[in-house]
Amino acid sequence: MKNWEAMEAFVEVVRQGSFSAAAIKLSVSASHISRLITQLEAELETTLLFRTTRRIRLSDAGELYYQHCRGLPEALSSAEEVISTLNQAPIGSFKMTCATTFGERYIAPLMNDFLLNHPKIELDFHLTNRSVDLIEEGYDLAIRMGAMKDSSHLSRRLCDREEYLCASREYIDQHGMPHTLAELSKHSCLIGSKTHWLFQQDGQRKEVKVSSNWRSNSGPALLDAVRKGLGIAQLPDYYVADDLASGKLIPLLTQYQYPYSGVWLVYPKVRQPSPKLQSICDYLIQRFKQDPPFAK
Repeated sequence: MKNWEAMEAFVEVVRQGSFSAAAIKLSVSASHISRLITQLEAELETTLLFRTTRRIRLSDAGELYYQHCRGLPEALSSAEEVISTLNQAPIGSFKMTCATTFGERYIAPLMNDFLLNHPKIELDFHLTNRSVDLIEEGYDLAIRMGAMKDSSHLSRRLCDREEYLCASREYIDQHGMPHTLAELSKHSCLIGSKTHWLFQQDGQRKEVKVSSNWRSNSGPALLDAVRKGLGIAQLPDYYVADDLASGKLIPLLTQYQYPYSGVWLVYPKVRQPSPKLQSICDYLIQRFKQDPPFAK
C-alpha cells in the first residue's frame, strides 16, 4: 500500500512527540523513521514536520495531513482483526479506561471474570478521572459518566446513574438547608472534577456553576469531606446510597434532582467494532443488567 508505512510512522511521531519514541513504539530505528518521513514529504512535495534538536512541530500541511491520517492505523488493525478472528474467540491486546472509583468497584471485577474465560485477551486497564483522547492515546474502549457530548465516538449505554446533592446532618444543623438553587451560593459547596452541578428545573436540564474553597478529583475524598460536615456536594448514587439510606447524609433540593444520567461504553467511530470489543461490551451490559451493582 503506497506510503502506508511512512504514514504510520508520521502519525506515531506526532503522537509520541519525537522520532526516538515513535521508533520504540514501532520497533524500528529512529533513522528509519526519519527516512520514511523524508520520503513522505518528498512524495507529497511539502514539509510536514519542522525538526529541532529538542522538539518537533507540525506545519500547516502536516496538521491537515495528520487530522486525515490519525485514525487509519487503528482502522487497519481493526479490519485485520475482524477477518483474522471472525471464527475465533476474542484474542489480542485491549486497552480500556474508566473513572477510578467506578472502575475499581464495578468494572475491574467484571473484567477479571471475563479474562478467566478469555485468557488470550491482553488487558491494559487504565483508571483515571481525566477524559482521555481515545484515538490519540490508543484506547479501544472508555467508560464515561453523564451526558454524551462527543459525537465523534460511538457509544452504548451501560446503566443509569443518579446524582444526589447531599450534606451531613451536622452541616444542616449548623448552616441550614437550601431551598432553591440560588441559595447554593450562600453555602459551602464542595466540588470534585466538575465545576457545574446538574439539576432539572421546570422539566428542563439545568447546569449550575458552583465555586468552592475545597476541590478534589477524588470521589472518596469528596465523600469524606461531606460526611465530616465541611459542606454540600453532588455525588453519584454508588457513592452515597448507603449513607442516604442510613441517614448519615441528607438529600437536598430533591425537587430539582435530575432524573438520571448514564454510564456509557464509548469507542472510536473510525473502527468497525472488533470481535473482542463487541464481546466485552455485550458482556458488561449483560452483567449490569443481570445484577445492577447499585440498584435501589
